[in-house]
Amino acid sequence: PWKDYLGDLPMHLDYFEGTMFEAVAKTAEKYPDYIAFDFMGKSTTYKKLIEQIETCAKALKTIGIREGDKVTIAMPNCPQAIYLFYAVNLVGGIANMIHPLSAEKEIEFYLNESESVTAITLDQFYHKFEHIRQKTKVVNIIIASIKDELAQPIKAGYMLTSGRKIAKIPDDAPVIRWDEFMKLSKHCFYDYRVAKKSDDPAVILYSGGTTGTTKGIVLTNKNFNALGQQVIAANPMFVPGDKMLSAMPIFHGFGLGVCIHTMLSQGGRCVLVPRFTPKSYTKDLIKYKCNFIAGVPTLYEAMLRLPKTDKLDLSCLKGVFSGGDSLSVELKKKFDKFLAEHNAKVKVREGYGTTETVTACCLTPSHMAKEGSI
Repeated sequence: PWKDYLGDLPMHLDYFEGTMFEAVAKTAEKYPDYIAFDFMGKSTTYKKLIEQIETCAKALKTIGIREGDKVTIAMPNCPQAIYLFYAVNLVGGIANMIHPLSAEKEIEFYLNESESVTAITLDQFYHKFEHIRQKTKVVNIIIASIKDELAQPIKAGYMLTSGRKIAKIPDDAPVIRWDEFMKLSKHCFYDYRVAKKSDDPAVILYSGGTTGTTKGIVLTNKNFNALGQQVIAANPMFVPGDKMLSAMPIFHGFGLGVCIHTMLSQGGRCVLVPRFTPKSYTKDLIKYKCNFIAGVPTLYEAMLRLPKTDKLDLSCLKGVFSGGDSLSVELKKKFDKFLAEHNAKVKVREGYGTTETVTACCLTPSHMAKEGSI
């Protein structure tokens, strides 16, 4: 019934039959010197991204991660989270994505529910993991730090502000620090790549669904790769090198599927936002002249409340997507007006989906819209 409304969009797509890592590696072969992501002033090319993922994969193999093992990633949007996510995929493991701000009891539940054998988190969340570690099957905890991935001048500022507030981890803590972890790759002499199929499980995401009881949702390589192809097919204005402001968190299907994997599997550039504030979000949007933004309605509400800014030129935008919650007709009108006032040629397009469908399974087309509907 919707065939006549598709405009130029294809009715069918031929889906890539490899893993998530292979989808990104294929893109990196095509565009090795394109920037894969920016993080607080530092840019990483696709070539470097693949090198880091492979180093990380060898390190995972060295600490004993085998095919089918679950690895918990409790991180904000930062480079180490991305390297590890694809490295787990490369060695045939399953990435268990959780919110780093979860309470100890919840973390314990996620670790046990997934039967994770390894976890990675930031230094500031170490104590939570240490308190519950004995009640889980976790063998290794890898500790990363935001400061390790910062450009030099920003690093100094970070250590004087946020970095100072982080409780010190004891020197004899039973953890592997990120730089030590990456050095372990030197001890991996045999093949670390595990051949997996597109239909093999690759990621666990959590959702309260409609019942409110948190469930782990197992998704395959093809779930994510198909989403990437669908998002791009529904946005024919996208060209490799286009920038996506990636503020939606990596432990959420929307953030991981649309803002990160879609971009990295299709040659886009992610501007990683580790901690969201409406002010910093708008600053990054202007600084990087982002082409796509995706967020929940509350994000757009917050942007509308920012002090009036005449300098805000949004003519760089090719797509603005709202999902994760219903967008009221009122808010859509307000934000569309805000976009028009700041030179944007586009309007908000609403998407719908569940975590089981890696978030997006419906999206308002770019050429037409119906009020209060997707």
